[in-house]
Amino acid sequence: MAEEHSELEERIIIKDLHTKEIDLVNRDPKHINEDVVKVDFEDVIAEPVGTYSFDGVWKTSYTTFTVSKYWCYRLLSAILGVPLAVLWGFLFALISFCHIWAVVPCIKSYLIEIQCVSRIYSLCIHTFCDPLFEALSKICSNIRVAVRKEI
Repeated sequence: MAEEHSELEERIIIKDLHTKEIDLVNRDPKHINEDVVKVDFEDVIAEPVGTYSFDGVWKTSYTTFTVSKYWCYRLLSAILGVPLAVLWGFLFALISFCHIWAVVPCIKSYLIEIQCVSRIYSLCIHTFCDPLFEALSKICSNIRVAVRKEI
């Protein structure tokens, strides 16, 4: 009975991972596009002092820019949003698949194989270099350096 209960909880948890509730108000919670695509009318069109257009033209331009940007984005996202989501989902699934089934096993295999070479290299260093450097350190151990300040 307890085993069936834990399986049911596991299924619920797995289902929740794929059907989690999304936030429709804050659609960029990790601030991925904070500086990249945040473009307002004032960021694109600006009139310096002394070269102003008519107030009506300025207000109409602002409204036209804002509304056309808003609806153009909505139209493009309605037409291309789902197909691009499928494309990006496929691409990231492919990257995950390659990473899980090819990259990590290759790295692990390399690390296992290089461990043998590492042991041989370490043995050679300890056999040949350690005595050499110990002898050099004993030769140089009697060297004394004195610093004098001459006037």
